[in-house]
Amino acid sequence: MAGQVIASHYAESVKRELGVAAALHAGPSALAETITMLDAGEPFAMLDDSLGWAWGYAGTGRRVGYVVSEALARPT
Repeated sequence: MAGQVIASHYAESVKRELGVAAALHAGPSALAETITMLDAGEPFAMLDDSLGWAWGYAGTGRRVGYVVSEALARPT
């Protein structure tokens, strides 16, 4: 995401996957615009997880957005 997001530092993503199908939202709210739908099993590169929303990128287009934290599969 370097070159796309201004930040004083960059975090390494945590590799997760969707446990269930979920919407990728533009903001941390169910009312925020839906960017795309993600299928169960799809990889999700998580950059942050707080207040019930995980922020990161997913899909072949590496679209950046938020998913409900509960949609992510528990790490094994």
